[in-house]
Amino acid sequence: MNSSVRFLSPAQAAARLGVSAKALRLYEQRGLVAPARNAAGWRSYGPGEMQRVTEIVALRALGLSLAQVARVLKGEAEDLEPILAAHQSVLEANVRQLAGTIERVRGLRANLERGQKPTVEELTRLRDSATELGIEFELPWPWGGELFKLREMRPLNYIVGPLGSGKTRLALRLAEVLPAAAFLGLERRVGDDGAAARLDADPALRSRVDQTLAWLVEDGATVSDALVALVAGLKAESPAILIVDMVEQGLDSATQQAMVAHLRRRMTDRRPLFLITRSCAFLDLAAVGAHEAIILCPANHSPPTWVAPYPGAPGYEAVATCLAAPEIRARTEGIVAWRPVRREGLKSAPVP
Repeated sequence: MNSSVRFLSPAQAAARLGVSAKALRLYEQRGLVAPARNAAGWRSYGPGEMQRVTEIVALRALGLSLAQVARVLKGEAEDLEPILAAHQSVLEANVRQLAGTIERVRGLRANLERGQKPTVEELTRLRDSATELGIEFELPWPWGGELFKLREMRPLNYIVGPLGSGKTRLALRLAEVLPAAAFLGLERRVGDDGAAARLDADPALRSRVDQTLAWLVEDGATVSDALVALVAGLKAESPAILIVDMVEQGLDSATQQAMVAHLRRRMTDRRPLFLITRSCAFLDLAAVGAHEAIILCPANHSPPTWVAPYPGAPGYEAVATCLAAPEIRARTEGIVAWRPVRREGLKSAPVP
Protein backbone atom coordinates (compact mmCIF):
# COMPACT_ATOMS: atom_id res chain seq x y z
CA MET A 1 0.00 0.00 0.00
CA ASN A 2 1.45 3.36 -1.04
CA SER A 3 2.21 5.28 2.16
CA SER A 4 2.12 8.62 0.33
CA VAL A 5 -1.56 8.18 -0.55
CA ARG A 6 -4.13 8.64 2.18
CA PHE A 7 -6.41 5.67 2.73
CA LEU A 8 -9.65 6.00 4.68
CA SER A 9 -11.39 3.57 6.98
CA PRO A 10 -14.92 2.45 6.04
CA ALA A 11 -16.40 4.86 8.60
CA GLN A 12 -14.32 7.77 7.26
CA ALA A 13 -15.13 6.90 3.65
CA ALA A 14 -18.85 6.56 4.38
CA ALA A 15 -18.94 9.92 6.16
CA ARG A 16 -17.14 11.66 3.30
CA LEU A 17 -19.32 10.07 0.62
CA GLY A 18 -22.62 10.54 2.45
CA VAL A 19 -23.50 6.83 2.53
CA SER A 20 -23.60 4.23 5.27
CA ALA A 21 -20.85 1.74 6.06
CA LYS A 22 -23.46 -0.94 5.36
CA ALA A 23 -23.86 0.43 1.83
CA LEU A 24 -20.09 0.19 1.29
CA ARG A 25 -20.14 -3.46 2.36
CA LEU A 26 -23.04 -4.11 -0.01
CA TYR A 27 -21.18 -2.50 -2.91
CA GLU A 28 -18.21 -4.72 -2.15
CA GLN A 29 -20.39 -7.84 -1.96
CA ARG A 30 -21.83 -6.99 -5.39
CA GLY A 31 -18.32 -6.63 -6.84
CA LEU A 32 -18.75 -2.93 -7.56
CA VAL A 33 -15.78 -1.83 -5.48
CA ALA A 34 -12.73 -3.63 -4.08
CA PRO A 35 -11.23 -1.80 -1.10
CA ALA A 36 -7.62 -2.43 -0.20
CA ARG A 37 -6.52 -4.00 3.08
CA ASN A 38 -4.06 -2.46 5.50
CA ALA A 39 -1.38 -4.39 7.40
CA ALA A 40 -3.91 -5.36 10.06
CA GLY A 41 -6.34 -6.66 7.43
CA TRP A 42 -8.86 -3.82 7.76
CA ARG A 43 -10.58 -2.41 4.69
CA SER A 44 -9.09 0.85 3.38
CA TYR A 45 -10.40 3.17 0.70
CA GLY A 46 -7.88 5.01 -1.44
CA PRO A 47 -8.46 7.58 -4.22
CA GLY A 48 -9.44 4.92 -6.77
CA GLU A 49 -12.01 3.27 -4.52
CA MET A 50 -13.39 6.66 -3.44
CA GLN A 51 -13.84 7.67 -7.07
CA ARG A 52 -15.63 4.42 -7.87
CA VAL A 53 -18.01 4.75 -4.91
CA THR A 54 -18.68 8.37 -5.92
CA GLU A 55 -19.74 7.09 -9.35
CA ILE A 56 -21.95 4.41 -7.77
CA VAL A 57 -23.67 6.96 -5.51
CA ALA A 58 -24.27 9.30 -8.48
CA LEU A 59 -25.78 6.49 -10.56
CA ARG A 60 -27.98 5.41 -7.66
CA ALA A 61 -29.22 9.00 -7.35
CA LEU A 62 -30.39 8.77 -10.97
CA GLY A 63 -32.61 5.85 -10.01
CA LEU A 64 -30.49 2.86 -11.02
CA SER A 65 -30.59 -0.38 -9.06
CA LEU A 66 -27.29 -1.96 -8.09
CA ALA A 67 -27.65 -4.48 -10.91
CA GLN A 68 -28.13 -1.63 -13.38
CA VAL A 69 -25.17 0.23 -11.84
CA ALA A 70 -22.98 -2.83 -12.44
CA ARG A 71 -24.00 -2.98 -16.11
CA VAL A 72 -23.40 0.74 -16.65
CA LEU A 73 -19.96 0.50 -15.05
CA LYS A 74 -19.18 -2.27 -17.55
CA GLY A 75 -20.16 0.04 -20.41
CA GLU A 76 -23.58 -1.47 -21.12
CA ALA A 77 -26.22 1.17 -21.94
CA GLU A 78 -29.47 -0.72 -22.59
CA ASP A 79 -30.98 0.32 -19.23
CA LEU A 80 -30.28 4.02 -19.65
CA GLU A 81 -33.12 5.27 -21.89
CA PRO A 82 -36.01 4.98 -19.38
CA ILE A 83 -33.77 6.21 -16.56
CA LEU A 84 -32.68 9.27 -18.52
CA ALA A 85 -36.29 9.91 -19.56
CA ALA A 86 -37.34 9.87 -15.90
CA HIS A 87 -34.47 12.17 -14.98
CA GLN A 88 -35.49 14.54 -17.76
CA SER A 89 -39.02 14.71 -16.34
CA VAL A 90 -37.53 15.61 -12.94
CA LEU A 91 -35.45 18.38 -14.46
CA GLU A 92 -38.43 19.73 -16.38
CA ALA A 93 -40.51 19.76 -13.17
CA ASN A 94 -37.70 21.63 -11.43
CA VAL A 95 -37.62 24.17 -14.28
CA ARG A 96 -41.37 24.78 -13.89
CA GLN A 97 -40.95 25.21 -10.14
CA LEU A 98 -38.01 27.58 -10.64
CA ALA A 99 -40.04 29.60 -13.15
CA GLY A 100 -42.77 30.00 -10.54
CA THR A 101 -40.23 31.17 -7.97
CA ILE A 102 -38.81 33.69 -10.44
CA GLU A 103 -42.30 35.07 -10.97
CA ARG A 104 -42.75 35.49 -7.22
CA VAL A 105 -39.41 37.31 -6.98
CA ARG A 106 -40.40 39.57 -9.89
CA GLY A 107 -43.68 40.35 -8.15
CA LEU A 108 -41.95 41.19 -4.86
CA ARG A 109 -39.53 43.52 -6.66
CA ALA A 110 -42.42 45.26 -8.40
CA ASN A 111 -44.15 45.72 -5.06
CA LEU A 112 -40.95 47.17 -3.59
CA GLU A 113 -40.84 49.76 -6.35
CA ARG A 114 -44.37 50.77 -5.33
CA GLY A 115 -43.27 51.05 -1.71
CA GLN A 116 -44.83 47.77 -0.54
CA LYS A 117 -42.42 45.75 1.59
CA PRO A 118 -42.59 41.92 1.43
CA THR A 119 -43.57 40.02 4.54
CA VAL A 120 -41.21 37.56 6.22
CA GLU A 121 -43.53 34.73 5.10
CA GLU A 122 -43.30 35.85 1.45
CA LEU A 123 -39.50 35.94 1.65
CA THR A 124 -39.14 32.53 3.30
CA ARG A 125 -41.48 30.95 0.75
CA LEU A 126 -38.99 31.79 -1.99
CA ARG A 127 -37.01 28.72 -0.94
CA ASP A 128 -40.01 26.46 -0.43
CA SER A 129 -40.99 23.59 -2.70
CA ALA A 130 -44.60 23.85 -1.60
CA THR A 131 -47.80 23.71 -3.60
CA GLU A 132 -50.07 26.63 -2.73
CA LEU A 133 -53.55 25.62 -1.63
CA GLY A 134 -55.45 28.16 0.44
CA ILE A 135 -57.90 25.55 1.77
CA GLU A 136 -59.60 26.37 5.08
CA PHE A 137 -61.80 23.88 6.89
CA GLU A 138 -63.31 23.10 10.28
CA LEU A 139 -61.35 20.71 12.45
CA PRO A 140 -63.12 17.65 13.89
CA TRP A 141 -63.25 16.60 17.53
CA PRO A 142 -61.20 17.11 19.73
CA TRP A 143 -60.79 20.64 18.34
CA GLY A 144 -64.49 21.37 18.34
CA GLY A 145 -64.93 23.05 14.96
CA GLU A 146 -61.94 25.40 15.06
CA LEU A 147 -60.71 26.52 11.65
CA PHE A 148 -57.46 25.26 10.14
CA LYS A 149 -55.94 26.80 7.03
CA LEU A 150 -53.82 24.54 4.85
CA ARG A 151 -51.99 27.11 2.76
CA GLU A 152 -49.47 24.78 1.17
CA MET A 153 -48.23 21.23 1.02
CA ARG A 154 -44.92 19.67 0.11
CA PRO A 155 -43.97 16.32 -1.41
CA LEU A 156 -43.50 14.90 2.11
CA ASN A 157 -45.71 16.14 4.95
CA TYR A 158 -45.42 14.51 8.39
CA ILE A 159 -48.27 14.53 10.92
CA VAL A 160 -46.92 14.08 14.44
CA GLY A 161 -48.36 14.16 17.93
CA PRO A 162 -48.62 12.20 21.17
CA LEU A 163 -51.20 9.50 21.80
CA GLY A 164 -54.70 10.92 21.86
CA SER A 165 -53.77 14.17 20.13
CA GLY A 166 -56.07 13.56 17.14
CA LYS A 167 -53.50 12.81 14.41
CA THR A 168 -55.68 10.27 12.65
CA ARG A 169 -58.78 12.45 12.93
CA LEU A 170 -56.88 15.31 11.29
CA ALA A 171 -55.65 12.95 8.56
CA LEU A 172 -59.17 11.70 7.85
CA ARG A 173 -60.40 15.27 7.64
CA LEU A 174 -57.60 16.11 5.19
CA ALA A 175 -58.66 13.15 3.05
CA GLU A 176 -62.17 14.66 2.96
CA VAL A 177 -61.24 18.23 2.06
CA LEU A 178 -58.19 17.83 -0.21
CA PRO A 179 -59.01 17.28 -3.88
CA ALA A 180 -58.56 13.68 -5.10
CA ALA A 181 -57.08 12.55 -1.78
CA ALA A 182 -57.32 9.12 -0.15
CA PHE A 183 -56.54 7.68 3.27
CA LEU A 184 -54.45 4.50 3.63
CA GLY A 185 -55.37 3.21 7.06
CA LEU A 186 -53.93 0.68 9.50
CA GLU A 187 -56.09 -2.07 8.03
CA ARG A 188 -53.89 -2.25 4.91
CA ARG A 189 -53.01 -5.86 4.17
CA VAL A 190 -51.80 -8.18 1.44
CA GLY A 191 -54.51 -10.86 1.49
CA ASP A 192 -56.90 -11.85 -1.30
CA ASP A 193 -59.04 -8.77 -0.63
CA GLY A 194 -56.08 -6.42 -0.14
CA ALA A 195 -52.85 -5.57 -1.94
CA ALA A 196 -52.48 -9.05 -3.47
CA ALA A 197 -55.79 -8.66 -5.29
CA ARG A 198 -54.79 -5.25 -6.65
CA LEU A 199 -51.42 -6.56 -7.80
CA ASP A 200 -53.02 -9.54 -9.54
CA ALA A 201 -55.47 -7.24 -11.32
CA ASP A 202 -52.90 -4.62 -12.33
CA PRO A 203 -49.66 -5.96 -13.91
CA ALA A 204 -48.28 -2.42 -14.29
CA LEU A 205 -48.74 -1.80 -10.57
CA ARG A 206 -47.10 -5.14 -9.78
CA SER A 207 -44.12 -4.16 -11.92
CA ARG A 208 -43.73 -0.84 -10.09
CA VAL A 209 -44.07 -2.54 -6.71
CA ASP A 210 -41.52 -5.24 -7.61
CA GLN A 211 -39.02 -2.61 -8.79
CA THR A 212 -39.47 -0.61 -5.60
CA LEU A 213 -39.12 -3.68 -3.39
CA ALA A 214 -35.88 -4.57 -5.19
CA TRP A 215 -34.61 -1.06 -4.52
CA LEU A 216 -35.57 -1.24 -0.86
CA VAL A 217 -33.96 -4.64 -0.35
CA GLU A 218 -30.73 -3.32 -1.82
CA ASP A 219 -30.91 -0.54 0.77
CA GLY A 220 -31.31 -3.02 3.62
CA ALA A 221 -35.09 -3.49 3.84
CA THR A 222 -36.79 -6.79 4.66
CA VAL A 223 -39.78 -7.74 2.51
CA SER A 224 -42.91 -8.36 4.57
CA ASP A 225 -46.66 -8.23 4.08
CA ALA A 226 -46.67 -4.82 5.76
CA LEU A 227 -44.05 -3.49 3.35
CA VAL A 228 -45.78 -4.92 0.27
CA ALA A 229 -49.13 -3.41 1.32
CA LEU A 230 -47.53 -0.03 1.95
CA VAL A 231 -45.60 0.01 -1.34
CA ALA A 232 -48.71 -1.06 -3.26
CA GLY A 233 -50.58 1.91 -1.81
CA LEU A 234 -47.73 4.30 -2.55
CA LYS A 235 -47.26 3.11 -6.13
CA ALA A 236 -50.90 3.12 -7.21
CA GLU A 237 -51.57 5.67 -9.97
CA SER A 238 -54.37 7.26 -7.97
CA PRO A 239 -55.24 9.12 -5.81
CA ALA A 240 -53.53 12.46 -6.46
CA ILE A 241 -52.78 12.91 -2.74
CA LEU A 242 -52.17 10.02 -0.36
CA ILE A 243 -52.47 10.14 3.43
CA VAL A 244 -50.92 7.19 5.30
CA ASP A 245 -51.75 6.25 8.88
CA MET A 246 -48.72 5.20 10.99
CA VAL A 247 -46.47 4.63 8.02
CA GLU A 248 -43.98 2.66 10.15
CA GLN A 249 -46.51 -0.04 11.09
CA GLY A 250 -44.98 -3.52 10.78
CA LEU A 251 -41.62 -2.29 9.44
CA ASP A 252 -38.32 -2.93 11.21
CA SER A 253 -35.71 -0.22 11.69
CA ALA A 254 -33.67 -0.96 8.56
CA THR A 255 -36.82 -1.12 6.43
CA GLN A 256 -38.05 2.21 7.78
CA GLN A 257 -34.73 3.84 6.97
CA ALA A 258 -34.73 2.36 3.46
CA MET A 259 -38.33 3.48 2.87
CA VAL A 260 -37.83 7.09 3.91
CA ALA A 261 -34.66 7.24 1.80
CA HIS A 262 -36.71 5.98 -1.15
CA LEU A 263 -39.45 8.55 -0.54
CA ARG A 264 -36.87 11.32 -0.52
CA ARG A 265 -35.46 10.03 -3.82
CA ARG A 266 -38.85 9.72 -5.55
CA MET A 267 -38.37 12.90 -7.56
CA THR A 268 -40.33 11.56 -10.54
CA ASP A 269 -43.41 11.08 -8.35
CA ARG A 270 -44.65 14.57 -7.47
CA ARG A 271 -47.73 13.29 -5.63
CA PRO A 272 -47.85 14.87 -2.17
CA LEU A 273 -47.80 12.46 0.76
CA PHE A 274 -49.06 13.03 4.30
CA LEU A 275 -47.45 10.51 6.65
CA ILE A 276 -48.62 9.99 10.23
CA THR A 277 -45.61 8.82 12.21
CA ARG A 278 -44.08 8.65 15.66
CA SER A 279 -40.85 7.02 14.52
CA CYS A 280 -37.56 8.93 14.51
CA ALA A 281 -36.41 6.68 11.66
CA PHE A 282 -39.10 8.10 9.39
CA LEU A 283 -38.94 11.61 10.79
CA ASP A 284 -35.28 12.31 11.46
CA LEU A 285 -35.43 15.98 12.41
CA ALA A 286 -31.78 16.48 11.44
CA ALA A 287 -32.48 15.22 7.91
CA VAL A 288 -35.68 17.15 7.06
CA GLY A 289 -35.16 19.13 3.86
CA ALA A 290 -36.90 21.81 1.82
CA HIS A 291 -39.29 19.26 0.28
CA GLU A 292 -40.66 18.23 3.69
CA ALA A 293 -42.98 19.79 6.28
CA ILE A 294 -44.10 18.88 9.80
CA ILE A 295 -47.60 19.32 11.25
CA LEU A 296 -47.86 18.93 15.02
CA CYS A 297 -51.06 17.96 16.81
CA PRO A 298 -50.40 19.27 20.35
CA ALA A 299 -51.20 17.23 23.44
CA ASN A 300 -53.44 20.00 24.83
CA HIS A 301 -55.64 19.90 21.70
CA SER A 302 -54.63 23.33 20.52
CA PRO A 303 -55.08 23.59 16.73
CA PRO A 304 -52.44 21.78 14.64
CA THR A 305 -49.40 23.89 13.80
CA TRP A 306 -46.58 23.87 11.29
CA VAL A 307 -43.20 23.26 12.94
CA ALA A 308 -39.82 24.20 11.49
CA PRO A 309 -37.23 21.41 11.80
CA TYR A 310 -34.59 23.17 13.87
CA PRO A 311 -34.00 23.45 17.63
CA GLY A 312 -35.60 26.49 19.18
CA ALA A 313 -38.42 26.72 16.64
CA PRO A 314 -41.93 26.84 18.19
CA GLY A 315 -43.12 23.28 18.66
CA TYR A 316 -39.77 21.64 17.85
CA GLU A 317 -39.26 20.14 21.31
CA ALA A 318 -42.86 18.88 21.36
CA VAL A 319 -42.28 17.09 18.05
CA ALA A 320 -38.99 15.62 19.30
CA THR A 321 -40.64 14.19 22.40
CA CYS A 322 -43.29 12.45 20.28
CA LEU A 323 -40.71 10.49 18.30
CA ALA A 324 -39.17 7.20 19.35
CA ALA A 325 -36.76 4.66 17.90
CA PRO A 326 -38.35 1.92 15.74
CA GLU A 327 -37.62 -0.71 18.41
CA ILE A 328 -39.61 1.25 20.99
CA ARG A 329 -42.39 1.98 18.52
CA ALA A 330 -42.65 -1.75 17.77
CA ARG A 331 -43.20 -2.49 21.49
CA THR A 332 -45.95 0.11 21.75
CA GLU A 333 -47.63 -0.60 18.41
CA GLY A 334 -51.39 -0.86 18.75
CA ILE A 335 -51.59 1.08 22.00
CA VAL A 336 -54.28 3.76 21.90
CA ALA A 337 -55.24 6.57 24.25
CA TRP A 338 -58.61 6.73 25.95
CA ARG A 339 -60.55 9.90 26.38
CA PRO A 340 -62.48 10.42 29.63
CA VAL A 341 -66.14 9.55 29.95
CA ARG A 342 -68.06 12.61 28.78
CA ARG A 343 -71.51 11.74 30.16
CA GLU A 344 -72.68 9.22 32.69
CA GLY A 345 -73.52 5.90 31.14
CA LEU A 346 -71.27 6.32 28.11
CA LYS A 347 -68.12 4.21 27.75
CA SER A 348 -64.81 5.79 26.91
CA ALA A 349 -63.79 5.46 23.28
CA PRO A 350 -60.30 4.98 21.84
CA VAL A 351 -58.73 8.06 20.28
CA PRO A 352 -56.42 7.50 17.29
